[in-house]
Amino acid sequence: MRNLTFVDAADCFPAWDPTDGTNGEWNSAYDNLSVTGSTHVWVDHNTFTDGDNPDSGQPAYFGRPYQVHDGELDITAGSSLLTVSWNRFTDHDKTMLIGSTNNPATDRGRLDVTVHHNLYEGTQQRLPRVRFGRVHVYNNHYRLPAGLSYALGVGVESRIVADRNVFEAEPGVEPGELLYDWGGTAVTARGNLWREGRRLVPVDLVAAYNATHDPDLGTDVGWEPSLHGRIDPAHRVPWVVDRHAGAGRVG
Repeated sequence: MRNLTFVDAADCFPAWDPTDGTNGEWNSAYDNLSVTGSTHVWVDHNTFTDGDNPDSGQPAYFGRPYQVHDGELDITAGSSLLTVSWNRFTDHDKTMLIGSTNNPATDRGRLDVTVHHNLYEGTQQRLPRVRFGRVHVYNNHYRLPAGLSYALGVGVESRIVADRNVFEAEPGVEPGELLYDWGGTAVTARGNLWREGRRLVPVDLVAAYNATHDPDLGTDVGWEPSLHGRIDPAHRVPWVVDRHAGAGRVG
């Protein structure tokens, strides 16, 4: 799936679930792109957007945002051997989910995914959120909004290697908010950078998270990615990704 623009897969009838979280939540049924039970899939140089109907523009009912969108790209139901590369994900809440549920029956031993050279801009969470999978997240550029929920979701039995990504955010977002523990135990993170003013400085994602959260996350996920292309130096990521990611930019 290449060089496509996916726009506003809105659910006209979101469902209210009073048992979702402490205050209940609205939930919608549709993703812009959903990969289920599939292998050997390449999602490259696409743009994912809600167009003129962004999540940020939805009203609130029962005190919670009226959620008319689900994921921009979700990978579930035992899918595996996927590459998600050079895409542009914009102005969305629940952006990318890898792994269906906390039930291991379908996903354990699957969900090998590579996520590289993508731009996440104005996205609130699931960048990605992972259950069970071995997921290599490298050379992505994160331009994060105020009110960020988290970037990388560390789910049950997830094994994320976060490698030479660049994170920048609007004021009020701190490095300790980039990870969220959804029942996982560890993240391997190396060579990532955080923008401070005009400078890119090294950031230890796990140490920043552990400094403000309990229990601590470990740093060894027990595997080393080998099936990948060239990994760029992190300081080049904003220029390279912003210039080349998205539909209409296939070289």
